[in-house]
Amino acid sequence: MRQNRISSLKSRGLFALCLLMATVNPLAAAAQQQAPVDLPILFDTRERIARPDLSGIVRLRFLTTVDFPPFNFIDQTGKLAGFHVDLVREICRELALTEKCQIQAVTFPELEKALVDGNGEAIAAGIAVTAELRKRFAFSRPFMRLPARFAVAKKATLSGETAPALDGKRVGVVTASAHEAMLKAFFPKVQAVAFPDRTALFASLKDGKVDAAFGDGMQLAFWTNGTEAAGCCRLFDGPYASERFLGEGLTIMLRKEDAALAGAVDHALLALSRSGRLQEIYLRYFPVNLYGG
Repeated sequence: MRQNRISSLKSRGLFALCLLMATVNPLAAAAQQQAPVDLPILFDTRERIARPDLSGIVRLRFLTTVDFPPFNFIDQTGKLAGFHVDLVREICRELALTEKCQIQAVTFPELEKALVDGNGEAIAAGIAVTAELRKRFAFSRPFMRLPARFAVAKKATLSGETAPALDGKRVGVVTASAHEAMLKAFFPKVQAVAFPDRTALFASLKDGKVDAAFGDGMQLAFWTNGTEAAGCCRLFDGPYASERFLGEGLTIMLRKEDAALAGAVDHALLALSRSGRLQEIYLRYFPVNLYGG
């Protein structure tokens, strides 16, 4: 059974997101890079996670897909690339398993079966962690969370720079999404306006039919800095995190019986977080600002 990707990102609309990545306004991106916001640290850097004995591992195959930019995609040279791909390489390097490490791409519906059938040892593809999946699989600790954000028109006149300034305003959101439920729960004083999809939502914000949009912070960050928005809009307040609505975050998925390997991945992620290498990968693929203004 096909499982949802993390947050609101699913296969539909990912090609459009890839186009947004390719058309990010270079001046805006450069401005963001001059004052990057750190990737929030999800590990206690004082913690120690022992590295299990991995001498018995013959090979370590990570499974991913090609349709989840900027996490995994085919680059202009025809090679598999993305945040997940570089992260996997760093995990293998940290575990001294580079020579035994492989990265293989399959379609998203094939991921779970490929893992169960032994055609890979781990999945790095943004599968959303659920209680049902936890009964059958192991997961690393989350290494990244995609926040929710507001976006507003740059010409909008607001009474402040925090969410209460949107009280009574028309705020667009994709209907039946986790973000719609989150908006209504966290910001009951706004006038939630539902749209059938992200394209309609963004167009309405650009045309001034709504005062703000609320949704996935990554999508909004790339769109506001892309040519399609034509400089109309900016991120506003936030970021907002909620495990209840947005899930645990990005993780590595493994077979339940591979507890030692799961511990090794956690050991590597902690080391990458502590050394700053996780931050370096984040900045490589997110030239726009997910976590700041």
